[in-house]
Amino acid sequence: MTTLPQAEQIRVALVDDQPLFRGGIRMLIESQPDMTFVGEASDGAQAVHLAMQIKPDVILMDVRMPGTDGLEATREIVARGLRSRILVLTTFDLDEAVAKAVAAGASGFVLKDADPEFLLAAIRTVHSGAEVFAAQATAELIRRFSQSPGRLGGEPPEFATLTEREREMFFHAAKGMSNGEIAAQEFLSEATVKTHISRVLTKLDLRDRVQLVVYAYEHGLL
Repeated sequence: MTTLPQAEQIRVALVDDQPLFRGGIRMLIESQPDMTFVGEASDGAQAVHLAMQIKPDVILMDVRMPGTDGLEATREIVARGLRSRILVLTTFDLDEAVAKAVAAGASGFVLKDADPEFLLAAIRTVHSGAEVFAAQATAELIRRFSQSPGRLGGEPPEFATLTEREREMFFHAAKGMSNGEIAAQEFLSEATVKTHISRVLTKLDLRDRVQLVVYAYEHGLL
């Protein structure tokens, strides 16, 4: 008899300062056949240590915690080049701390009161390499964040390397348009749009479309 290979387990860790919330999320994760709960922490400092020692695939990260918060932990984990994908948990849908976490390298955000099925889908999406957020909500978050002191100004040198078509793709994506929406407006195939966006990300040394939005607002390009 041929034994089918076991499906890859998504190794999930949780960082939150509320024990009751951690317990509920742990039970939810452990109820899923394709997920394994590998650890938890109650503050950002513990989160960095957990990420280094256990190397989870996905870290659910609360941003507002006493001591070292989730924003600092996200920055540290990303700066260390750890491969864990970070999904931010937030109570508010327009939270400046979340915008900063996304700018620091988080792969998306989910409201704490989201349906359990949505959270599970978000974990699977982030693990697959994609991001989780509403494009328009992200743009609004970054817009508010970029209006705070310290915003960069002027067109950066690397932006000049984009072709005219790539600039068009950049501005469409920065405004929160999907590949399908851009394709329809520019009379292109989605595959062509995807190729252009990929080239833009490479030239600007950006990881994904979220960082593209951040880049646009930080440099005052919109």
